[in-house]
Amino acid sequence: MVEVVVCRFGEDLSWTRNLPRGVHITIYDKTPLEEGRWPGAISLPNHSRDDFAWLHHLVERYDDLAELTVFAQGHPFDHAPDLHRVVRRYAQKEESPDFAWLGFLWETDDARGRPSFVTWSKNPERRELDLEGFFQALWGESAPDKVRYVGGSQFALSRRAAQRRPRDFYERAREISRTMPDAAHAFERTWDRIFLAPPLDPTLFDASGMRLWKPVRAKPAGTRAR
Repeated sequence: MVEVVVCRFGEDLSWTRNLPRGVHITIYDKTPLEEGRWPGAISLPNHSRDDFAWLHHLVERYDDLAELTVFAQGHPFDHAPDLHRVVRRYAQKEESPDFAWLGFLWETDDARGRPSFVTWSKNPERRELDLEGFFQALWGESAPDKVRYVGGSQFALSRRAAQRRPRDFYERAREISRTMPDAAHAFERTWDRIFLAPPLDPTLFDASGMRLWKPVRAKPAGTRAR
């Protein structure tokens, strides 16, 4: 079974109606109550960003995870414009990864979040990212000189890969997500490490530390994928 887990903060989730039949959908909604929650969604406090919802799901559903879970933002297409096609391939068992980043922009940062976090448009004060503190809190070890990741914090994860870590690991990670400043951006850069997945091949990055895979145009919202 494939499950799509969505973290919402006010987004229109009508796109979920176009997911393949038989795919289970779980929605975690952080939208303020006065702005309206999505029907059938599970309410969550607005801690951190998508990372808190992903870790909450892994903790609360640890013994009942889907065979393959796709973690997607409320509007996933800025980072993963081909999401419907990817989920359809998973549902049809054309692909069944242990872990797969979903997105087209591959990036590299150092242990202080340079260059991408420091120059991020939503970080006008140009503060640095404390990856060293994050690694010490979660793993009790120093951060590497470089982290390579796919932007967007969206990925597919098998039950087998998720359960390589014990539930209490995800409980600790969820607490870090709730309490540590900028934890969401540290998690975004380390999901492969969290799930003990092979790292991205450094030879596939260009000299700038980036690789841009050509985005694929998303299907029109009114078309049902089968």
